[in-house]
Amino acid sequence: MENTKATQLLLDLFQAAVQAAHPANCLPSRLPEPGMRTIVIGAGKGSAMMAHELEKRWPGALEGIVVTRYGHAVPCRNIEIIEAGHPLPDENSVRAADRILKLVRGLGREDLVIALISGGGSALLCLPPEGISLAEKMAVNSDLLKSGATISEMNCVRKHISAIKGGRLAAAIAPARLVTWLISDVPGDDPAMIASGPTVADDTSVETALRIIGQYRIPLSDGLRTYLAGGQAVTPKKNNHVFDNTLTRIIASPMQSLQAAERLARQQGFTVLCLGDALEGEAREVGRVHAGVARSIARFGIPVTSPAILLSGGEVTVTLTGEDAG
Repeated sequence: MENTKATQLLLDLFQAAVQAAHPANCLPSRLPEPGMRTIVIGAGKGSAMMAHELEKRWPGALEGIVVTRYGHAVPCRNIEIIEAGHPLPDENSVRAADRILKLVRGLGREDLVIALISGGGSALLCLPPEGISLAEKMAVNSDLLKSGATISEMNCVRKHISAIKGGRLAAAIAPARLVTWLISDVPGDDPAMIASGPTVADDTSVETALRIIGQYRIPLSDGLRTYLAGGQAVTPKKNNHVFDNTLTRIIASPMQSLQAAERLARQQGFTVLCLGDALEGEAREVGRVHAGVARSIARFGIPVTSPAILLSGGEVTVTLTGEDAG
């Protein structure tokens, strides 16, 4: 295939995958029953667009606050969009998280909260525990990003040094009805891992977080060590009453996007080998595996015959060394 045609094909496949996860295409057609008061909150790179699409379809009054990455804001009429730092949180991340918590506290059972959560929400919705500074929390985040830890490991630590992640936002919303719509960007689509699970029960432990911190030799301030050693770092679990009035739904996932790309590739006459949506590890190593599979297909027709398209998804990491910016 000529280079220009190959490039266009890859771009078309990419767009098919993106469109499959676009809020305009994946937002549920059946909306929840409005509450006495309906509040929309959200965090993530795609959450402003989710809010925009929801607002267009919502039949009644609503209000809310959604935080997204700088440059990703989308105009809304009644939902305030705040831009903040990603992949490292900043003061806007803290202000947004604090304002969202204040907005949802004190609601009753007749009220409805719709949470729009997507990838990137972990950094964008950042609120250190009482007595811990943003600088202390950011230092841990920065070291985790450089360490080679998987996204699951990073999110486990983040949940235990936060006042809003790991189900704590759900605890603030209770007893109001809570509906969470998730656009997944994590291997396995675990709701507790998407944006560090602010509205869902956490099945990880403080002990696991400390093991990860030790494994990757992440330095901790004295304040964080004291906090993690105390009971206040424990996150809400599945049997907690704060989840009694909640509904969580994944509306888009990496596998849906891969399937959309696969359909288009097959329509173009290609054999497709999909390695799944849960790849993790060092980017350079995962790249070598992909290259090896591609060579095997081209030379020997194993494990599929050419012409073929190789698809995969997941979240690989790049370990930074020295003073590299990444």
